[in-house]
Amino acid sequence: MTGESVPTYLVDNMSELHRVCDVKALEPGKGRTFTVAGKCIALFNLDGTFHAIESECTHEGAPLANGPIRGTGVFCPWHGAEFDITTGEALSPPADHPVSVFRVIVAAGEVKVELP
Repeated sequence: MTGESVPTYLVDNMSELHRVCDVKALEPGKGRTFTVAGKCIALFNLDGTFHAIESECTHEGAPLANGPIRGTGVFCPWHGAEFDITTGEALSPPADHPVSVFRVIVAAGEVKVELP
């Protein structure tokens, strides 16, 4: 699904809602990188609740969706920095800057993400 053209829905003057995938495409406890409207995002399924954050670690750009998940934290697969999937906060070094968080809407079996 990465890189596929997805439908866009106007949310307000500053952002749009983009279809990312079907709910069934991402199992609970997993993360996956998607390219949506030219932007790479990391989508996570935490026990049936979906969260989307900026896909790259703020330390050296590792793909966060490939890191291990523990609770609401994801660990950078390269250097172990932890980020809170729900807030984007950098919880441990070597990362000291947060990642962006994107609003997720699940409706009719589809996961959509609001992007600026």
